[in-house]
Amino acid sequence: MGMNGSTMLEPLRQGLPPIDPAAVSSSASCALPARFEAVRGARQFTRTTLRQWELSDRFDDVALVVSELVTNALRHALPTETLRETQEPPVRLHLMRWTTRLVCAVRDPSHDSPGTAGESDDAPFPDPSGAAESGRGLFLVDSFSDSWGWHPLAGTLHGKVVWALFRLA
Repeated sequence: MGMNGSTMLEPLRQGLPPIDPAAVSSSASCALPARFEAVRGARQFTRTTLRQWELSDRFDDVALVVSELVTNALRHALPTETLRETQEPPVRLHLMRWTTRLVCAVRDPSHDSPGTAGESDDAPFPDPSGAAESGRGLFLVDSFSDSWGWHPLAGTLHGKVVWALFRLA
């Protein structure tokens, strides 16, 4: 995780419930290609990471939330990716673990708040079901995680991060 990764997490720490960054015992991240098959890759990455952290019992809930967040992010990333090939993959999944909580965060290239996908008139491919779809996705995120939120990326990074928090027993 280069410099880019650590600067990306600065505002993430601010946007989260008060947690001591020093107490992060482990974190893992993976870049996802702007293709819908990336959701499967994100789930596999989540499965492997949770197994390493001995949290496999939380996989179902976490994977469901990861799938929704990644799907939402890809919906924003796909048009951008076709316009210009960037070196930096447009979507990135971060998993971070503290003693009593787990956070999954997904970065995407859009500044729009989560759930507004497909609603703007100037969207290149207006998706009539877009609003309902991402609305349902965020409802699932809200139901399966203990809290969630989002914020724009700071500095030279474009886009936003959407995060979800799970309390660990």
